[in-house]
Amino acid sequence: MPFKSKRAKIILTSRDKVKLERIVRSRTESKSRIERAQMILGYSAGESINSLSKRLGTNRPKIERTVDKAIAYGVLTALNDRPRKGATPKITKEAKRWFFSVACTKPKDLGLASEFWTYQALAAYIRDNCRQFGHPSLSKIRKGTIYKIVAKSNIQPYKQLRYSEKQNSDFSLMEYQVLYVHKEIELYKNNKKTEMIGILSHDEKPGTQSTENIASNLKLFTDEYVSHGMDYEFKKHGIFSLFISIDLLKGEIDARVKDSYSSIEFLEYLKRLDKIYPIGVKIKIVLDNHYCHTSQETEMFLKTVPNRFEFVFTPVNASWLGLIEVFFSEMTRSFLRGIRVKSKDELQIRILKYIDEVKQIPPVLNGSGN
Repeated sequence: MPFKSKRAKIILTSRDKVKLERIVRSRTESKSRIERAQMILGYSAGESINSLSKRLGTNRPKIERTVDKAIAYGVLTALNDRPRKGATPKITKEAKRWFFSVACTKPKDLGLASEFWTYQALAAYIRDNCRQFGHPSLSKIRKGTIYKIVAKSNIQPYKQLRYSEKQNSDFSLMEYQVLYVHKEIELYKNNKKTEMIGILSHDEKPGTQSTENIASNLKLFTDEYVSHGMDYEFKKHGIFSLFISIDLLKGEIDARVKDSYSSIEFLEYLKRLDKIYPIGVKIKIVLDNHYCHTSQETEMFLKTVPNRFEFVFTPVNASWLGLIEVFFSEMTRSFLRGIRVKSKDELQIRILKYIDEVKQIPPVLNGSGN
């Protein structure tokens, strides 16, 4: 007899069930993905958390986390670990900042004879002085390590750049999941069964700046053509964020302009999508790993609409796998580049007008580069 639980049920499509069963039987899948697939299959079939924990020889919280993630973000996403910050580097961030400040300072200003650093001289100075400045993690640094840091950071004299190295062990799995969604679009279109699912590519463009020229533009005449000159000086009117989704099955664009960019605005956008798509339609969204997409507020909302949304995350540092990035690139190059307005409101109006024009002849969706 199926158990009764306050938790929502997991509703599996036939496609999801086949994929989960294939993972359970696989000899090449990781142990964690096989175990999570077993949990989801058992729970969706009506098996209780207690029964699953006994059968699989694991604990309740582990099963509850997997089930909650499947209900909130989608079945296939629940098979993978959430994006993590990665292991703590041996050289601390504070030590790297101090290293950059030294590397961007002339040796003569630190009491040495030379005008410029060599890797060997820089390594020697860092080793000799790191402890007195509170950075013992640099005490064994050699010129080979310095070469790697400088090459990746592209530092310049008197300019400090941030250095961060992110690694994602699940890159291939996440990349496969995104590409699988793209293949799904082709299958749905060929079968002409798009009424029960919405597949979207979503992203936000924060920090869009509205600027106005101080001097008027100039028309430059030659014998063959007329070009326009723009003064270097400008004044700022403020920034805002764009929230844009493209329905990859229907080719429809939904866009909103917001003054800020946080979980609150993202939740408003999810609620808007929930109203736009009819009840019973699965909303699958390809999006990046920004914190507001996986915040506590977002997860709490997703639990109130179980089996409504499915998030497919692009790998860390590979958000370009989302097709919305193509749209933003096209928009930046063909529209936002060099645009000047008299107010923040004017830029918002022009952006929404541009998107309306794109809806008539979408340059990204029809493959045109113009």
